[in-house]
Amino acid sequence: METEDVAASVVAERKGTVLVIRLDKPERLNAWNAPMRARLLSLILSAGTDETTSAIVLTGTGERAFCAGQDLNEGKTFDGARSEMWIEEWRHLYNAIRRFEKPFVIALNGLAAGSAFQLALLGDIRIGHDAVKMGQPEINSGLVSATGFWIIREMLGLSRATELVLTGRMMEARECADIGLIHQLVPREEVLPRALAVAEELAAKPRTAFRLNKQRICAATQVVFDETFEAARQLHRQAFEAGEPQKVMERFLSKAGRTGA
Repeated sequence: METEDVAASVVAERKGTVLVIRLDKPERLNAWNAPMRARLLSLILSAGTDETTSAIVLTGTGERAFCAGQDLNEGKTFDGARSEMWIEEWRHLYNAIRRFEKPFVIALNGLAAGSAFQLALLGDIRIGHDAVKMGQPEINSGLVSATGFWIIREMLGLSRATELVLTGRMMEARECADIGLIHQLVPREEVLPRALAVAEELAAKPRTAFRLNKQRICAATQVVFDETFEAARQLHRQAFEAGEPQKVMERFLSKAGRTGA
């Protein structure tokens, strides 16, 4: 059974036939941990089989972040074995989004970093505003960007993936829009309404054609998806067994004054 805290951290409400899922932990920039990922996965799987749900819109609470990615308070406790379980959790979540055969729209209310950047790129359409930033800063936390490298390379090619993974820099909204990572830039207050409108527009498409198109998009990258997660499992185990990620996360949290659970 879900605890009240977890349910409150990932909330869902219906807007007509569209399910709006909101990451709701703004005091931590909506950074997610295992219970939040499990709750999000459960909502996505349920929506996929619910005939009354036509689409999903995923967003975050607050003006600062869609999601800052992995909650480092959780990550700093991992060892090699737990890191493998962690990668398996991501595989199930990413796979659920990839295989979701209805519209899946991302409403970027703010920062999308690391795993949140990756997950946002798995959505069908991304709506954002001028203050949004996106990127793969995992190297700065001592984390390997195995899955991040894969999805950025799929979207942007090897050169850009190499630069973003090794520098960890964050991209401004205009750059993201110029290279096709954000499909529409609108005023901040219009992000969620526009995302809902796009979700409804996509849901009105011929259903069989939409479903089969999404199946083909998923199938086209399935082999490399599977290879990526096998590599990620091995690489993260090596990194966490060496102890570097935990030390870097601990230093970051200490400087930021966020060492509490």
